[in-house]
Amino acid sequence: MDEARIRQRVAAARRIVVKAGTNVIMRDDGAVALGCLYGLIESVANLKKQGRRVLIVSSGAVGLGAQRLRLEKKPGSLTLKQACAAIGQSRLMSVYEEGFEKMGLLTAQVLLTEDDFTDRTRFQNLSATLEKLFELDAVPILNENDTVSTLELEAPDGKGARGLFGDNDRLSALVMSKVKADVLVILSDVDGLFTGNPAHDRAATLIPLVREITEEIARYADGPGARGRGGMSSKLDAARIATEAGGIAVIANGRTPGILDRLFAGEGVGTVFGPKAGTRDR
Repeated sequence: MDEARIRQRVAAARRIVVKAGTNVIMRDDGAVALGCLYGLIESVANLKKQGRRVLIVSSGAVGLGAQRLRLEKKPGSLTLKQACAAIGQSRLMSVYEEGFEKMGLLTAQVLLTEDDFTDRTRFQNLSATLEKLFELDAVPILNENDTVSTLELEAPDGKGARGLFGDNDRLSALVMSKVKADVLVILSDVDGLFTGNPAHDRAATLIPLVREITEEIARYADGPGARGRGGMSSKLDAARIATEAGGIAVIANGRTPGILDRLFAGEGVGTVFGPKAGTRDR
C-alpha cells in the first residue's frame, strides 16, 4: 500500500486513539504546556465535530506530580513515583476537563491496570464502558493507574520485563486494537521516525512511510527521554501492535500547532505505518 492511499485512510478514519506523551504535556522547564495541551483539546473537538470518535491516552501524571512537589530531578524510588502519580493525575485531569468544557464536551477518566486486559470479565466491562462513553459523546482519557499498578514504574528506563504494557505507548496500541480504532496517533516532541537521532545526527532524515518494521527500522530507535518512560523503541513496539491489528499508526510532533488537524486533513506530516499485509481492512 503506497503512502497516498494510507494518508487517505487516515483522513477517512472514524475511530481514533491519540496518545499524548509527557513531552507534549509538559514544557522543558517542567510546567504544564498549556498551549500544546489546549491546542490538542481544540483539535480533538474539531475531529468530534466531524463525527469522529476520539479516545486519548495521556501521560504526564508523574511529571506533573514531581513539578508540583518541586522535585529537582526525576523521582527515583517506586513509592515517590506513585505519590507523584497520585498528585499529578488530578492536575492532569483538571486541565483536560477545563479545556474540553470550554469546547462544550464532556471528559471521562479511565485508569487501567494489566488485569483490565487479561481478565475476560474486566475487559468486557472496560469495552462496554468505553462504547457507552462514545455513545454519550464524551472524550475518554486513559492512563495507567500508577498508584496501584507498579510494573510500568519499576521497569528501569523503560526496559526489562514489562509484561503486557510497560508504558503508555504500548497501552495506547493495546487500547487501539481492542476498541477497533482505525488510527493510532502517537504524539511526542519529534516529527516522526528518523534515520538517526536528529538531536545528535545532523544527517538524519525523516522517514515518511514505514511499510514494515524490520530490524533495520528498529535500529533507528533511540532510548527513553529525560521525562517520559518510553522512547522511539516503545513507539515502534506500539506501531507494530497497531499495524498487526489491521490499523494504521502515526508518530508525529505534538508540539507542532494544528498537527492533528493537518494529519486528518490528509497532509503528509509525521511517519505513517501501514497495516500489516494480509490483515483485514477496517
